[in-house]
Amino acid sequence: MADPVLVGLSGALRAESTNRKLIREAARLFGPCRFVELDLRLPLFDADVQESDGVPDAVQAIADQIAAADAVVISTPEYNKGPSGVLKNALDWISRTKGNPWQDKPVAVMSAAAGRAGGERAQMVLRGFMVPFQTRILQGPEVHVADTRKQFDERGRLTGELYIKTLQALMDKLRNEIDR
Repeated sequence: MADPVLVGLSGALRAESTNRKLIREAARLFGPCRFVELDLRLPLFDADVQESDGVPDAVQAIADQIAAADAVVISTPEYNKGPSGVLKNALDWISRTKGNPWQDKPVAVMSAAAGRAGGERAQMVLRGFMVPFQTRILQGPEVHVADTRKQFDERGRLTGELYIKTLQALMDKLRNEIDR
C-alpha cells in the first residue's frame, strides 16, 4: 500500500513559527507518509467576493488537498485566548466550497504558544470550529506545547521528552484512525 497522505495546517504564517515546526514534527513522528503543508495566505473571507467571483482558486486548491488527504493535522497558536484569524479565515472559506472536504476525515489538533498553557484555550475553541465539518477529530492525547521558543532545537525538532512522547501517541492514534 502507498504511504498515506497527511495534510498539515498551521494557524501561524511565520516561516519559523513553532506551530509550523509542530506540524512538521507531527509528520515526522507519524512515520512514512506524503506530507503536504498547506499555505493559508488567503484573502479575507467576504461573501460579496464569493458571490461576484466565486471561491478563490487558492481556497479550492486547499479544499481539494484536504479532500484527497488520508488525515489532517492542525496546529494553532493562541492569540487573545483563541485561534488565529488566519486559521479561522481559512476554515470559513473552506466551508464555502462544494461538498465537505472534511467529512469523516481523521483530524488531529494541537497547539503551540508562548504562554504556560501552550494554547490550550485556542485548541478548545478550534475543536468547536471543527464541529460543523463532521470530522473524526481525535479527542486526545492533547498536545499543548508551552513556552515554545525553548521547546525546539536548531533543526526544528521538539526537545521535551514528554512532548515527544505525547505527540508520538497522538500520531500513532491518527495513523490507526486512517485504517478504521
